[in-house]
Amino acid sequence: MLTFASLIPLAKVIAAFAAMLVCIRLRINLAISIIIGSFILVLAFGHGPLFWLQAAGQGLMYEQTLFLAGIVGAIMLLSDVLEKTAQAERLMESLVGYLHRPRIALAFFPALIGLLPMPGGAVFSAPLVKRVADPMDLDAPLLSVINYWFRHVWELAWPLYPGVILASSLANVPLVEIALFLSPSPILALVLGWFFYLRRVPKTRRAAVKESITASLKELSLSSAPPAPSLRRALYEGLPILIGIGGALGLEGMIAVLFPGMPYEWGVIAALVAAVVCSLIQNGKSIGFMLPLLFSKRLGSMLLVIAAIFIFKETLTQTHAVEEIAKVASGSAALIFTTVFMPFFVGAVAGINVAFVGASFPLFLGMLDTLGMQDQTMRYVALGMFSGMSGVLVSPIHLCFILTCQYFGADLAKAWRLLVVPCMLVLGFGFLYFMMLG
Repeated sequence: MLTFASLIPLAKVIAAFAAMLVCIRLRINLAISIIIGSFILVLAFGHGPLFWLQAAGQGLMYEQTLFLAGIVGAIMLLSDVLEKTAQAERLMESLVGYLHRPRIALAFFPALIGLLPMPGGAVFSAPLVKRVADPMDLDAPLLSVINYWFRHVWELAWPLYPGVILASSLANVPLVEIALFLSPSPILALVLGWFFYLRRVPKTRRAAVKESITASLKELSLSSAPPAPSLRRALYEGLPILIGIGGALGLEGMIAVLFPGMPYEWGVIAALVAAVVCSLIQNGKSIGFMLPLLFSKRLGSMLLVIAAIFIFKETLTQTHAVEEIAKVASGSAALIFTTVFMPFFVGAVAGINVAFVGASFPLFLGMLDTLGMQDQTMRYVALGMFSGMSGVLVSPIHLCFILTCQYFGADLAKAWRLLVVPCMLVLGFGFLYFMMLG
């Protein structure tokens, strides 16, 4: 039976989350917002600053924290090298000639950019999407949402995204298993994108679309000639991505079979480093080319977020907040709340996957351990990922959404209304998938 006293631990954690969300809403740095939330959590459970410092130090020294920082750092470096050397653009150019249908062309460019975890990457594909759409007379809100939606179709299952890697690390589940469990998400996103957005695109002459794409490539200084299909060139320019993904999954499986006691993260890091080296060699760049990237503000900010997440995770453990919350209504009500609503709201407020995974996953994963439900970890991880992603996509402060609407001159409110129903269907599918896994 629920009593006021039994709800107090849950109220304390909600207060810490509320403080975190307010900080994010006030545009305080995400890492600092999470750290503030962890400090308030410690105070709420009757501990002081020294207790927080001890918990923070332990959280930062875990092997899991260091591995995750290495993986995310390598991914960010790979993304930066591909961007700074224009290799990502050349990959795009080599694939343009395969685009024969106007509707597919509209979705292709943001989906291709979506394979790389670039913050605000939707703006990178926006010029090409605009050129494709020039002969189609589309309104700005629809064009903005097409570019925004297809930019994120891979985000729940693509192993290069920090949110997926963080979920794998926190759940202590191999990355390949996470990717396989969440593999229906890209199919769902593509189907919803086609039904709600691409179906509204009028039919257009293929020649007109091809001329627009060629003009856009010329404007971006990529090509002055009509784009021609080149699978060989596409494979060459995409080799670092193939090495990073294929190598990570392959080495992870090899380590599990041949060296069962060895952390699988070593295989992921080795593959990503090989991918970075491959790109440097292809572009004739030396190791010195990477030095400015290693000390970039973007990389430092992401590593700080990783550190803040594990500090928060450790404060949850040290304050025994998870055990206290698990007692509420035998744990069932609190478990559903933390798995569905917290990822959704954090995702909606922060607008990025790392935020909802880092803020809410340590809580419900800890509750699963406390309740002896470790065998259901993947069900709840999948539910949490779909819930959080629906919040991220519908977030009005999502960086990609804001920048895309600005680029196309779209009214934010009109564009946002186009997102609500598909995002709620993503959340609904998460519930359905959760039941199917059970």
